[in-house]
Amino acid sequence: MLCAALRLSPTTRIGAVATGLLAEAIPGASRESVSSHRTSTPYRSVLSRIRRFLIDSLAPRSSTRTAIDVREVGKSVSGPEGTLHILDNVSLTVSEGDSIAIVGASGSGKTTLLGLLAGLDLPSRGSIVLAGQDLGQLDEEARAALRARDVGFVFQSFHLLPALTAEENIALPLELAGREDPARVREVLEAVGLSARARHYPRQLSGGEQQRVALARAFVARPRILFADEPTGSLDQATGAQISDLLFALNATSDTTLVLVTHDMTLAQRCRHIYRIDSGRLHAQTGPAA
Repeated sequence: MLCAALRLSPTTRIGAVATGLLAEAIPGASRESVSSHRTSTPYRSVLSRIRRFLIDSLAPRSSTRTAIDVREVGKSVSGPEGTLHILDNVSLTVSEGDSIAIVGASGSGKTTLLGLLAGLDLPSRGSIVLAGQDLGQLDEEARAALRARDVGFVFQSFHLLPALTAEENIALPLELAGREDPARVREVLEAVGLSARARHYPRQLSGGEQQRVALARAFVARPRILFADEPTGSLDQATGAQISDLLFALNATSDTTLVLVTHDMTLAQRCRHIYRIDSGRLHAQTGPAA
């Protein structure tokens, strides 16, 4: 059985991708104790198994020009008061290298849709193809491996591992994929202006600096697709503007497909296309974003 680092349950929230990975991979380990395991035999064994799975279990990257293809997707959950329909008949095609924003009121289903697009959960009906892979045809381990290889995440609350330095947090995706590249880590650290803070821990960084680390971590492995969930939501206006500038600059230079979930229309308008969720349905705004 594959280690827990790759076993992301469909009910796992998006933040668990970043915060829980190593703690789950090392039995009995807390997040605070992760750093003490980095050179241990169990830790290296976990990494070895992840690497083998990433190399052996997935087909080579597809050359398709479509990054995400969503067909008539719905999501419903059952409770004591009946069935709640969160998403209804959602269809969407996102081309490689494109940028889209998904906006809507709080509770409209934006983050639910993001989780479905990333394969963190499965739809109740319909199909989603991510990076050439039909998510409905993959088990949990294969979906997790697909994310590790082709997907980056940026969250509102950073989700940095507190026991790791900025540099170590950024290096983590490469390390887990068996592609350790110190030069690349230094490159993205410099790109986000944090070379001098490489060995600082998250608690020693400001909110803006922590989000810069999170951005660097998201881009370090050169993902094909980046999902950003309210990336400036916990920052003040000035810092948020700096982070959004950095996000779109990195996205442009990396030619990454960007899917941005936000309630901030100023941020959304920086994407090429804007979609709005209303009553569980997705609607394209007229024309591309400015």
